[in-house]
Amino acid sequence: MPFDATLVRWTGPGGWVFAPVPGEHAPEVAGPFGRVPVTATVDGHTWATSVWRDREAGWLLPVPARVRRGKDDGDPVVVEVAVDAGRL
Repeated sequence: MPFDATLVRWTGPGGWVFAPVPGEHAPEVAGPFGRVPVTATVDGHTWATSVWRDREAGWLLPVPARVRRGKDDGDPVVVEVAVDAGRL
């Protein structure tokens, strides 16, 4: 089920951009290293990736520049994530 998210640029090294994943759309448990493999769709672009569990920020979906297509910190996106059981 899709949800709306606002992109957030991580302040640490690397400058990753994430879409926060609300609890009702997040995996039930974290996998190794706090990651869970998913199939993600952001604004109609679908790819295989992982969501990350951060103790302070909650579940985060890293959104690469090729998917963001010019969007950045503070921009709205429509997101859908589904756990990829084949990669667990």
